[in-house]
Amino acid sequence: MLQERVEGKWLAAFRRVLALNGIGKGTPIAIMSETQSRPVLVHLCELAAYDLGANFCMIQMPTPPQTAPVPVKSTGTSWAIQGNRAVIEALKLVDVIVDCTVEGLIHAPEWPEIEAAGRTRLLVITNEHPEILERTEPKAELGPKVELGIQMLREASEMRVTSAIGTDLTVDLRGAPCGGTAGFATTPGAVAHWPGGLCLAFPGQNAVNGRIVMGVGDMNLTFKTYLTSQIDFTIEDDFVTAIKGDGIDALHFREYMEAWDDRNAYGMSHVGWGMHPGARWVSAAMYDKRDMQAVEFRALAGSFLWSTGANQYAGRYTLGHFDLPMRNCTIALDGRVVVKDGVLQGDLAL
Repeated sequence: MLQERVEGKWLAAFRRVLALNGIGKGTPIAIMSETQSRPVLVHLCELAAYDLGANFCMIQMPTPPQTAPVPVKSTGTSWAIQGNRAVIEALKLVDVIVDCTVEGLIHAPEWPEIEAAGRTRLLVITNEHPEILERTEPKAELGPKVELGIQMLREASEMRVTSAIGTDLTVDLRGAPCGGTAGFATTPGAVAHWPGGLCLAFPGQNAVNGRIVMGVGDMNLTFKTYLTSQIDFTIEDDFVTAIKGDGIDALHFREYMEAWDDRNAYGMSHVGWGMHPGARWVSAAMYDKRDMQAVEFRALAGSFLWSTGANQYAGRYTLGHFDLPMRNCTIALDGRVVVKDGVLQGDLAL
């Protein structure tokens, strides 16, 4: 177990990241956490905010009860605010929420109201050991490449994803909200994520069809595990309709999905690719599961990331959620290859 204490090098990294997100002398910010947040992250944010001269407050909520039919360690959204009006109104009055909740507030039910108030932006510091955050510190130079990737997604009508082991997926991107983050942002309503480096789209209704074949070494981030066997998925009009495979990976996936008893858990949430040059596939072999939220692996450069579960843009809501990054895929936008066999191409290359 790595020691979770304040280290000077981690505090320096937190100061740099907060400054990169436009936090400085007098900036009104709220450090948002819950009782199950990783204490060292909250402490590092507090010290960094103090050193930068920010005008900060600290809000901690009790972690809500877990009511799901199966263990949930990754829902893709935090329920920590729990509709508390005092907290919601307070968060509307700051420039930045430094988000240390366990899951992150990006898809929290309260975030649209806070965002609509027109002032607040969000910096999500994921529930990783500080050593992981140190390795994946956002850098300003990644910003233009992530912005280019997002622009390419917005301008495209179709994404096609293929692989040598059988993946052949078509995604209609027309009207799909597209976004991403390099790990920093400075405008009201923006969302930044550390680790960052991701370009993604949320397809609308009846937009995703085909086959996805996950191979050995691809990742199930909800379980925080590498696959040791293939899983073969059929996707029809946005929903996983078949999960084939004889290994323990397919068995666990099927049983976890079935436990939700919720069709929306089988729906497609988002698709995209990673851009972070410092993220590494091998990293999950080096940490205990409790040391990582595994967000690093959503940002692996050249990976294809797909996700099941909630997609508010398609009108689907559920706590059942999987993030599933894959290696060695080719991604084309309107026939233009942006990732080839797991390697970023052209102006996106790092």
